[in-house]
Amino acid sequence: MIKEISVIGGGTMGNGIATVFALNNFSVNLVEMEKEKIDRALSAITTNFNRMVKKGTIAQEQLNESLCRVKPLIGVENTPISSDLVIEAIYENKSAKISIFKELQSSIKPDCIFASNTSSISITELATSCRPDNFIGMHFMNPVPIMKLVEIIRGFSTSDNTYTEIHNLALAIGKTPTEVNDYPGFISNRILMPMINEAIFALMENVAKTEDIDTVMKLGMNHPMGPLTLADFIGLDVCLAIMEVLYEGYNDSKYRPCPLLKKMVAAGKLGRKSGEGFYKY
Repeated sequence: MIKEISVIGGGTMGNGIATVFALNNFSVNLVEMEKEKIDRALSAITTNFNRMVKKGTIAQEQLNESLCRVKPLIGVENTPISSDLVIEAIYENKSAKISIFKELQSSIKPDCIFASNTSSISITELATSCRPDNFIGMHFMNPVPIMKLVEIIRGFSTSDNTYTEIHNLALAIGKTPTEVNDYPGFISNRILMPMINEAIFALMENVAKTEDIDTVMKLGMNHPMGPLTLADFIGLDVCLAIMEVLYEGYNDSKYRPCPLLKKMVAAGKLGRKSGEGFYKY
């Protein structure tokens, strides 16, 4: 039974994952590489909880109790051996993720489940670094405390027991799990990212202006935000990385990243996090 969770990475996804587990009575070890990063992550978690208190979703007492369940740790090597589940939530880089799992496989108890929050990288490839039968994908949606979906991705060797445990865990934290097999981009990004990429092509080819492209998708397709606004929210570097995974994984020209997307990433125009993308912030 899963009781103690270790989350590796305290960025937007990692601190959101930690927030949800702590709120649902799990002990959470939040692991970052530097004190400055762990401090930022704890501040973000506190902000998440305060927002819930203001909305009336939780009481102040719950906030205090939930914060006490989060234990900050610096250094992957300090991930507790007692962890029942390790969720990796660092940036989208296969080599970096594999390095973390290799480091952890010999120091965490044998029945621990390893999961990656990757949004596109092969779970089967990541699993070769440690315990394939105990390895699975848990792709949370951003923002994690609000979005209900969790894509649960089976690697080639993921056991039925591992899948069942993670499926039930997702339900226990109030999420809706969907079972997905391991192909590049899974379901969410295999469909979403080509749409965003095509919107960028439309902009590059001067089919319409940024605002008009977004308006068509919001009002014509009832999307909550337009694809270019969404790209800025996700991060253009992340969008490019996922498109490159799709292009490499399928070897199909329909997944070719738009040259404008590549140019903007090269120029450091990454969206909200850099202050400018398709819009200025």
